Amino acid sequence: MSSNAQQIEYWNGAVGERWARLQETIDGNLAAITKALMPFAAAKPGERVLDIGCGCGTTTLALSKAVGPGGDVTGVDISAPMLAVARARGTDANFLEADASVHLFKPTHNLVFSRFGVMFFADPAAAFANIRKALAPHGRLAFVCWRAVQDNLWASAPFAAARDLLPPQEPAEPLAPGPFAFADDARLKEILSQAGFRNVRIEKLDSTMNMGASAEDAAAQALNIGPLSRAASELDEATREKIRARARDALAKFAGPQGITPPAACWLVGATV
Repeated sequence: MSSNAQQIEYWNGAVGERWARLQETIDGNLAAITKALMPFAAAKPGERVLDIGCGCGTTTLALSKAVGPGGDVTGVDISAPMLAVARARGTDANFLEADASVHLFKPTHNLVFSRFGVMFFADPAAAFANIRKALAPHGRLAFVCWRAVQDNLWASAPFAAARDLLPPQEPAEPLAPGPFAFADDARLKEILSQAGFRNVRIEKLDSTMNMGASAEDAAAQALNIGPLSRAASELDEATREKIRARARDALAKFAGPQGITPPAACWLVGATV
């Protein structure tokens, strides 16, 4: 059994199906971050690109446009529901259902890319060592991941507001696979170095998460993605309504011209083989 079996089950169940349904909304959430990531990765015409954790294919299709007809882009994900959406959106890219931590890649890619798709490996150093095998000589790695949860107010503010309504939470294991697994940049650099990458650079990206036009929209988003969503998933509807009200009030203070846009703290990560 794959060491990532738990993640495979998770992303092929109700969560993967929900993210597939919410593809357009989640792309809107991440629009500002994606806008910063694409030039950081700098895919070039004619390049071969591997998009790890491609989800519903938004970045894969954007990369296909960047590399043009002379290039080639393959999106890889473990979630069949999200890949079904990706395949239905266009034929300009290839999509592969596989666990990138163990899949036998050929060393033909100029760029390995990911938007929040590499934080879920049970053994990250081994996973990145395997992913490195997908790169041709002089190939490069570029991805974005979250910094600490407390710096990501889109996630931490609604959770804190509803904490007393939630079931008791196990203390967070900072090294466990999950969205915030790479919050420690020193650990992240060590993982990539152990995996054989060189010239590792990790840059702060202070951005925003667009959670919708209104605080009501933002509260709904908090109950669909992120820590609050996971903690409240098994609660009765009456309690969830109380949580929704708390989340709405917590997120309303981030209202601006573009809607509800709380801070999103990320790392932009680059490396070479």
